[in-house]
Amino acid sequence: MKTISKKMLIGDVIEKYPDLAEVLVMKYGLHCAGCMGAAMETLEDGAMAHGMTGKDVDKMVVALNKRIA
Repeated sequence: MKTISKKMLIGDVIEKYPDLAEVLVMKYGLHCAGCMGAAMETLEDGAMAHGMTGKDVDKMVVALNKRIA
C-alpha cells in the first residue's frame, strides 16, 4: 500500500518521515526539502522543477515507499 504519493507536499513527507529529507536532497537533488517551497510544493512539482520526468517521479515515489516499508 502506498503511503507516499507524488501529490503529497514535500514538507508533509518530511514531517511524517524526517529520515527521507536527506534522501530527497542527496539522491534526488530536491534541495527544496529544506526551504520554504517545501510547504507549498508537491513531490511531483519539486521533482519536475529539478528536471525529473514523470517516469522518474513515479520511480522515486516507489523507492521512497520501499524505504519506509
